[in-house]
Formats: sequence, C-alpha cells, structure tokens
Amino acid sequence: MDTLEIILSISILLALVAGFLLGYFIRVKQHEQSLQRSKDEAKNIVEDGKKEADQYKKEAILEAKQEIFNQKREFDKDVKERRQAVVDLENKLSNREEMLNNRSANLDRREEHLASKEIKLDEKKFEIDNLSSKVETILKEQEEKLIRISGMTVQEARKIIMERIENEMSDEIIAYQKEREEEAKFEADNKAKQLLTLAIQKYASETTTERTVSVVDLPSEEMKGRIIGREGRNIRTFEALTGIDLIVDDTPEAVVLSGFDPIRREVAKRALLNLVEDGRIHPGRIEDVVNRAQAEVDTFIRETGENAVFETGVGKMHPDLVKLLGKLSFRTSYGQNVLKHSIETAFLTGKLAVEIGENEILAKRAGLLHDIGKAIDHEVEGSHVDIGVSLVSRYKEPVEVVDGIASHHGDVEPKTIIGALVAAADALSAARPGARSESMESYLKRLETLEAIPSKIDGVERAYAIQAGREIRVIVQPDKIDDKSTFKVARQIKEEIEANLQYPGTIKVTVVRETRAVDVAK
Repeated sequence: MDTLEIILSISILLALVAGFLLGYFIRVKQHEQSLQRSKDEAKNIVEDGKKEADQYKKEAILEAKQEIFNQKREFDKDVKERRQAVVDLENKLSNREEMLNNRSANLDRREEHLASKEIKLDEKKFEIDNLSSKVETILKEQEEKLIRISGMTVQEARKIIMERIENEMSDEIIAYQKEREEEAKFEADNKAKQLLTLAIQKYASETTTERTVSVVDLPSEEMKGRIIGREGRNIRTFEALTGIDLIVDDTPEAVVLSGFDPIRREVAKRALLNLVEDGRIHPGRIEDVVNRAQAEVDTFIRETGENAVFETGVGKMHPDLVKLLGKLSFRTSYGQNVLKHSIETAFLTGKLAVEIGENEILAKRAGLLHDIGKAIDHEVEGSHVDIGVSLVSRYKEPVEVVDGIASHHGDVEPKTIIGALVAAADALSAARPGARSESMESYLKRLETLEAIPSKIDGVERAYAIQAGREIRVIVQPDKIDDKSTFKVARQIKEEIEANLQYPGTIKVTVVRETRAVDVAK
C-alpha cells in the first residue's frame, strides 16, 4: 500500500511538472508571437512616418521657394521705387541748385546796385550837411537881427506868440473838444443802450418789500390771553426762545412780531401760527414748536439758496455759500429783496458778459455773490464788501468773483472786466424804477446836496434837481458864461457830484444858457 501511494504521488508530481512545463512553453511561444507583431507594427509606423516626413519636407520646400520668390519680387519693387525716389530727389536738388545760382547772381547784381546807391547817398548827405550848416548859420544871424530889432529875448517872444495862439485857438480847442466828446458820448451811449437793452429784455424780475414786523391773525381776542399765559410765562418763554418781541395789545385779533432779524421773525411767525392752530400753548409745547419751526426755516433757507444757484446756472457751489444765499431772501436793502436783487444782477452781468465776449457763467457767479456779505453783516464786524471778499476767498472762489465783490461799490478800482460788469449790473438793478425805497429824510438831504454843488461855481444862477434826483438842471448867467463854456461847467459839476455825493444809478447834468434881447417899439 505504501508503495502504491508513493508511485501515485510521484505520478501526480510528474504530471504537474509536465503540465507546468507545457504551460511555460505555450506562454513563451505566445510572447514571442506578440513581440513579433509589435515589431511589425513599429516597422509599419516608422515607414509611414518616413513617408509623411518626406511629404511635409516637399511641401515646406515648395512654400519656402514661393516665399523667397514673393520677397524677392517685393524687394525688387522696393529697390525700383527707391531708385526712382533718388532720381526725383536728384532732379529737385539740381533744380534748387540752379535756382540758388540764379538768386546768387541776382544778389550780386543787387549788391553792386546798392553799393552805387550808397556812394550817391553819401554824396547827397555831404551836400545836405553843408546846406544844413549854412541854414543854421543864416537862421542864427536872422534870430540875432530880430532880437536887436525887437529888443526882446527868445523866451519873451515865445511867450507872446504862445499867448496869442492860445487866445486865437481857445474857441477852436473848445469846439474840437466838444465835437470829440459828442462823438464819444454818441458811440458810448449807443453801445451801452444796446447792451443794457438786451440784458434787460432777457431778464426782468419783480421785487418785494419786507418790513421789520410780521402780523399773525388770531381767531379771537381770547387767544391773546392764552398766548400771554399765567403771569405772562408763555409770552416770556416765546420771546426768550425766538428773540422776537410780541406786541399783543395794539391790534384787535392780531399779534405783532417785532424784530430786526428777519430769520428770527420768520421762525417766530411759523411757531406762533402752529401754536394758534393747535391751541395747546404752554412752555414745553412752545419749546417743541419753536425748534420745529427753526428746522423748517433752515430747510427753507437751504432750498432757497439751491434754487438760486440752479436758476442762475452758475455751477457747483460750496454748501455754506448756498446757505448764505438762502439767508439773503430774508434781507432787504432800501426795501429791495437782496436775493432777488442778486439774481437779477447775476442775469444782467451774464448778458453783458455775453455781449462783449466774456465768460457768462463766471460773470453770473460774480453777480450772484456780490452781496453775499449782507447775509452776516449784522453778525460780523465790517462792511458787507469786506465780509463778502473774506467769505469767497475762504472758499477758493475765482479771482473775478473776488474782484466783483470788492469793486462793485467803487471802493477799489476793478482789476478785471467782469468786476466792472458786476458794478454796472448792480447799479442798473438798484436804479430800476420801483426797485428800491428811500426814506423821505435821506431823499430830501440828497436833493439839497445835489442842488448845492453847482452853486459853488461862478456864473451859476440857479440849480434844480428833477426826476427824483436823477437829473439836475443848471441855469447859468449868459453874460459870464458863453455857449462853449457851458460844457466846461457841466463837466465840472459832474466831477463834483461823483466826488462828493453817494447816489444810486446815474445823474444827468444839464446846463442851460439863455440870452433874451428885449426892445420896445414906440
């Protein structure tokens, strides 16, 4: 049994070894076949690559040859063009050389001609110098003879001749001066009328007159007691918060608000209207309503300033200047609303600038801001001109705007054209009939001063101020002042008025001379 098992095991082992060897040989055979197939495929790929490379090589050679041919053709064309340009340049140089040669020949001939002329001029100069010396000698001899004959020196003779000429020519000088002045006035008047007419036609504005008091109507007299309050605490609180005096006894069913600050007066008016409408009047309520009215007025001021800037079209402006413009709506000058006056001045300045070719927007800006100092002249020391110059300088406004503010009242001479236009537009807006109101006392004083100025001149008989002081008629004595001297008198009176009198607009001076011849037939 053991031998059989051994033999069986050996048989199985031999079978396994034989199977392994057979599988190994089969695997080696398959690998050799796969390797042969790979070699065949690689050989085919190499052959195909060689064929494609040959094809690409042929195509590249053809393209290179074509490119070389094209470049050669372009090169030949460029060379041909450059050769032609060189030929043309050579022709031009040849022509220019010929022209220069001709010009050189002409210059040589001219130089010879000038040399001959110079010789002749030297000869003539020598002759003239000889003649001049002879003439001077003769004149000196004649002068000495005249001095011996007349017995006067040269200075005395010259003085007599100048006095005689002055007496003889005085009338002609006056006539010539009058003629030139009339021509200048005619041209200036026509140009000024054209400019001002165009400016006025393109803009017109009504003005309103505010007073130093505001009146609030009440529904009944009983409301006055509620406004006063117990022991007057309501009215004291109201006056303390607003800074405005309340007058409750003068007008039936109405309360008068009195104060010089128009902004405070507006706040007080709005607050009182709200209190009367609401009916609840006590110190706490008064404080709330006054604060709300102050906020409303601040908003109104800002919106009014923005509307003025937008209406005039002057461009972007610093918010502080916009707010100050809004405050001008509560400011008056001679009864004229300053903001409306400033807007009117801005438009007039702009139109005048357009007519003479200046910057319209810059001119409008200067006109709009020319009275900006009046917004705070009751808070800051100094004139509104100085305050305005300081304000616009602080906010970096253009030099034309600063000049317009500084010179619009004639305190300084304008340094720019726009500064002069602002002064003209400001005077025009103020002088427009109805634009300003004036107290009777100052009006009469101005007329008296105006009529007194001509009386200082010798030969003036009477003087009358007419047309609300915008014209003065001067009657002169005909035996002391002749017709031509009346122009001198008119100019003298004009200069005296400009130097000694403050007035809005312009004043026309008219000098009248009348001679009457009377006789009686018997």
